[in-house]
Amino acid sequence: MAAHGAGAEGRVTITEIARRAGVSVPTVSRVVNGRSDVSPRTRARVEDLLRRHGYRKRPTAPSSRAALLDLVFDDLDSPWAVEILRGAEEVAHGAGVGTVVSAIHGRSGDAREWMRNLRARASDGVILVTSALEPALHEELQILGVPLVVVDPAGSPALDVPAIGAANWSGGLAATEHLLALGHRRIGLIAGPPRLLCSRARLDGYRAALEGRGIAVDASLIVPGDFRPESGLAGCNALLDLPEPPTAVFAASDQMALGAIEALRRRGLRVPEDMSVVGFDDLPEVRWSAPPLTTVRQPLADMGKLAVRTVLRLTRDEQPDSPRVELGTDLVVRASTAVPAKRD
Repeated sequence: MAAHGAGAEGRVTITEIARRAGVSVPTVSRVVNGRSDVSPRTRARVEDLLRRHGYRKRPTAPSSRAALLDLVFDDLDSPWAVEILRGAEEVAHGAGVGTVVSAIHGRSGDAREWMRNLRARASDGVILVTSALEPALHEELQILGVPLVVVDPAGSPALDVPAIGAANWSGGLAATEHLLALGHRRIGLIAGPPRLLCSRARLDGYRAALEGRGIAVDASLIVPGDFRPESGLAGCNALLDLPEPPTAVFAASDQMALGAIEALRRRGLRVPEDMSVVGFDDLPEVRWSAPPLTTVRQPLADMGKLAVRTVLRLTRDEQPDSPRVELGTDLVVRASTAVPAKRD
């Protein structure tokens, strides 16, 4: 049995219930789920607080089939998020399951508001995309009995939370090795946000490719980005302003790669004649960029599909085949990369 919050005082978290009762969160969980291994006095105290704050057992559904899933993104203003959502919606629709899509923008207040709404609508499962969930909210999901799956986790998820991602390290390695094979030796990197595991893995793949060729990693060739086009433009400008600019740039997202191409265009430089550019994602629009972008394809829609399949298995009390899944990435070579131009 799961529980959910309602009523005027339902805003308090399960952690707060435990604090007010002077017990641990697992003890509250045992009371909520009707376990017998709690003393009568403790049970009465916890049940009184649960009643006062509007928590109650969720009625047993007439069918064990899930009816509603929550998809929670850090933000939704990127084609990357849309691709994951497209895959997730396809599987959910096929299973006859509704979805609620939210963006919490990395703000704790938004996350707590989302949790209040989730309690009210009694969602059957949650898919969290590139977001970190506060420990208190994670605990509350556990108390509520709502299964959680993480896609592209921001940090290391709890051991009991299934995680789905892409082979980011090998993708970063493949992108850099492609440029090395063309003859580039000074290769810039516009990195993603360091708080994200995927960003760090792509950076590590870039470093490994250079070191594998006996090329020392030059810190001045690594510039920060946030996966958005504006940071790609700024990052490429910073690389072009170096005393010895790189001959190629690996941008850790397609949107940053498009920003880098725009920076080059504004300076009257051509891609790939003056500088090669590689992205990461293989978003639908990059095959129509000028020139079409060489990139690392990560199966975004497939990640969304697998996330829904996994959370639906959890709603049936079935365990996933593996708690950690990395889907493969592939280098897609198009017209934005070429052998380096000879420089005077």
